[in-house]
Amino acid sequence: MSDIEKVKKLREATGAGFKDCNLAIKESEGDLDKAVEILRVKGISKASKKMSRDAKEGVVAVSGDEKKTSIIEVNCETDFVAKNDDFINFVKELSELNNQNNSDIEKLKKSKMKNDINVEENLVALIAKIGEKITIGKAKTISNTSSVNYQYLHTVVKDNLAKLAVIVSLETSNSSDIVKTFGKQLSMHIAASNPLALESKLIDKAIIDKEQELVTEELKNLGKPEEIAKKISLGKMNKFKEENALLTQAWVMEPKKKVQDVLKELAINDLKIKEFSRIKIGE
Repeated sequence: MSDIEKVKKLREATGAGFKDCNLAIKESEGDLDKAVEILRVKGISKASKKMSRDAKEGVVAVSGDEKKTSIIEVNCETDFVAKNDDFINFVKELSELNNQNNSDIEKLKKSKMKNDINVEENLVALIAKIGEKITIGKAKTISNTSSVNYQYLHTVVKDNLAKLAVIVSLETSNSSDIVKTFGKQLSMHIAASNPLALESKLIDKAIIDKEQELVTEELKNLGKPEEIAKKISLGKMNKFKEENALLTQAWVMEPKKKVQDVLKELAINDLKIKEFSRIKIGE
């Protein structure tokens, strides 16, 4: 095999540029395996310089079926790269692997991709090739034997890739169109209303504590008497919990009703919202 053919093969294997591949072939004295290692080392070096930059663009990918659905966020620096074919192809394959690995990021990074190289090394090669910081962000897999998952993608980039994605799991023995419509509408509601938890008692304590701190500071600055401040604070905190718990949120399709009211009106005794996940790029 001539050096030119080796350079071509190396480019196909690593995605690196002609000049880098040519230098690696010369440095390795024609040994392709060594040349790949040389490029990886250089790629890691190039990638590490980029990792201090902000990556707030990218896509959220959804994979799986109605019984087991996964969602994963992959960030980059610019929207231009988020539409790049190499980036999109990487995220699509990564999304399928994420579903197989139940959103265990450490396992995912060690998983082999179609080119027989693991995710972590492919990520480094992609950073070196594209020239931007790329990171794997949040990920979630929802899998319940007794429930069905519904999904919604907002601002679709391509196929199963979007800027915002939602999965919601409904538990019921009823498989009517009424349930399917509710599942679709509920996933759209979650996208728009961004609930923090299913019920107010499930909202993260750290979030509640932070909100309480902000309310207390606000009332202190207004100079309210202590007893009045306590009543106002209680009212504000109850409103915060109500507006951020899915079941007590105003239903986006009909704001005079709450989600729990709509659920009750469906009159399907065993219908329950099991869990949900919402991921938006850069949030």
